[in-house]
Amino acid sequence: MMRVDVIVVGAGPTGLMLANELTLAGVSVAVLEKQHTRSTQSRAGALQPRTAEVLDLRGLLDPLLDHALPRGEFGGHFAGLPVELDCRTWQTRHPYPVAVPQARLEAFLEQRLVERGVPVRRGFEVTAVDQDAEGVTVGDVRGDYLVACDGGHSTVRKLLGVPFPGTAGTMSSLVADLTLAGRSAAVPTASQHFSRHISAADGYFAILHPLEGDLYRFILGDLSTDRPDREDPVTAEEVDKALRAVYGPETTLGELREASRFGNAARQVERYRENRVFFAGDAAHIHLPIGGQGVNLGIQDAVNLGWKLAATVRGWAPEGLLDSYHTERHPVAARVLRTIRAQSLILNPTQDEDLATVRDLFIDLLRLPDTNHYISGLMSGLDLRYPGLGPRMLDLDLTTADGPTRVSDLMHGGRALLLSLDDTPRSIEHWSDRVDHVSAKSDGDATTVLIRPDGYIAWSATDDEPLEAALTRWFG
Repeated sequence: MMRVDVIVVGAGPTGLMLANELTLAGVSVAVLEKQHTRSTQSRAGALQPRTAEVLDLRGLLDPLLDHALPRGEFGGHFAGLPVELDCRTWQTRHPYPVAVPQARLEAFLEQRLVERGVPVRRGFEVTAVDQDAEGVTVGDVRGDYLVACDGGHSTVRKLLGVPFPGTAGTMSSLVADLTLAGRSAAVPTASQHFSRHISAADGYFAILHPLEGDLYRFILGDLSTDRPDREDPVTAEEVDKALRAVYGPETTLGELREASRFGNAARQVERYRENRVFFAGDAAHIHLPIGGQGVNLGIQDAVNLGWKLAATVRGWAPEGLLDSYHTERHPVAARVLRTIRAQSLILNPTQDEDLATVRDLFIDLLRLPDTNHYISGLMSGLDLRYPGLGPRMLDLDLTTADGPTRVSDLMHGGRALLLSLDDTPRSIEHWSDRVDHVSAKSDGDATTVLIRPDGYIAWSATDDEPLEAALTRWFG
């Protein structure tokens, strides 16, 4: 029997990020994955700005950028409308989506995990989940806790009989990585704003996006009533037919590398915790994939839960800390599901005149700076603020006794940080094993702040609450 602190089921972005967070905190982990080999399909094509910030907090972004695809400096989108979302107003170092396909993110995170001595156990099919007062057992692996990161069809969720309420899918679309044997002038040759890649013709809704070399990502929606079933395999014939219909008869399929179907079901578990089992990523919430929201949610689920699980395993978590994972993250995903349902209606390519009027109105609204600021914060995750907490900590330029640095550079170890930006002496002696203390100078108005490991402000010197009370509330 293999014994670890935490079992992570699923080696997608959420599970791999969570495992990295836990190992960084000195927690032993087993990552179990049903698939024998990692998928190379690009799937999600870019990381939202907040995801980029979170990866930067751990020193993961710069090396990951070596695997990024070329992309111009243009903003994200809302419902595919032709107005760039401007995240520069959110004071971020990463105002544009980062063009790293999901497959490359997974490969990178898995390699980091392997370097820490935690290989992914592939070909491990979960057939039973047994939990008791002391832990959870899956096959020959025993852990104190288990986190289900095994996707929208989560085996763990089904074995435990956890309801997955929401709305069923009403459509079946496909996404494929492919090459072209021939192409017309309608085929894009470079990455542009998402809205520039949308086409519709002959009962199809299509997006053809260049990746690198001769490789494209092709997203196809069949608007006919006799479209293939969600479980039907994607065929070269249907892809070639759609390419010809949308982009002209001279646009023909070369090689169909990898392909899969997806739907527009919207579901969310009612509780993110079932005793010693937690749900994260698509195992906790599914929706129509629009704008990189799924990866954004999953990475932040992992970073929110990771330090709380580690605190519990290591014995210093205050009462209620683990339960705050559900309290904080469930409303975030619920809001994303509502937003994506609205986007799916606006994105609908039918020629309904009323819908066209609504679309035109939204285009006008997005051109207003205040509306664009609101929607860009919502889509990027930069606006997130948990109840009882301050906003995300800005990645300020700092000067310390060791020289110039940034806030994100001080948080690579995954610990909390008391950042003293004034001259008031403060002591965190009783918390020094779990909270770093750094004195620094910063340009502009700044005050001392206590930052959680996930980058959100838990206390500032302007609060009425004493620092010691905040330290106790969050760090035991």
